[in-house]
Amino acid sequence: MHPTNLQAPGAPTTDERRKMVEIAAYFLAEHRGFAPGGADTDWLRAEQAIDAMIADGLARALGSDSVHRADVTEGIRNALKLGGGLPGGPSPRSERS
Repeated sequence: MHPTNLQAPGAPTTDERRKMVEIAAYFLAEHRGFAPGGADTDWLRAEQAIDAMIADGLARALGSDSVHRADVTEGIRNALKLGGGLPGGPSPRSERS
């Protein structure tokens, strides 16, 4: 018998990945001041960033059952900042204070 749903050990589930993308998309919207008309772009950029983090093994550590949601949220925000922003967009570090 062959499993139909293959998932790498330690990889986030589809639901966990979606929650991570939601968090990242929110931070992208926040970064651009919640201006209207950018939600689709935020979501696509968030998916790219989360998929890259998963590929790098970062999201597996953040998505463990022993980590609280607030810790996951803060971890994603910090990873986005430390990673120099998201693909196709300005780096959060390039903001003027």
